[in-house]
Amino acid sequence: MNMAQPTLDTFQIIADPSRRQMLKMLSKNSLTINALAENFDMSRPAVSKHIKILESGGFITIQGIGRERHCLLKQDGFNELQKWIDYFDSFWQSKLQKLQSLLDKKMQS
Repeated sequence: MNMAQPTLDTFQIIADPSRRQMLKMLSKNSLTINALAENFDMSRPAVSKHIKILESGGFITIQGIGRERHCLLKQDGFNELQKWIDYFDSFWQSKLQKLQSLLDKKMQS
């Protein structure tokens, strides 16, 4: 029985250390699936599964060049992470501004 792969959110996708390592490797160069697989102590099907997860999350794209399938970074998944981080940056910036305002009032009294 072939069960459908559950959809992972952005943070579940990057939670796996092997996938984070793959992303770091691809930040230096596009690599074929075989070249990526050579860097990991896991089966080729396991590497392929990680690659599919990264692709489904918008972190990479796979491009056929001749007979080879090259993995390249894609911005979509990173944009999702950045939106989440930006939300909390804004939250903390607002808190710090309120604190600064409060301190300024204390200094003036």
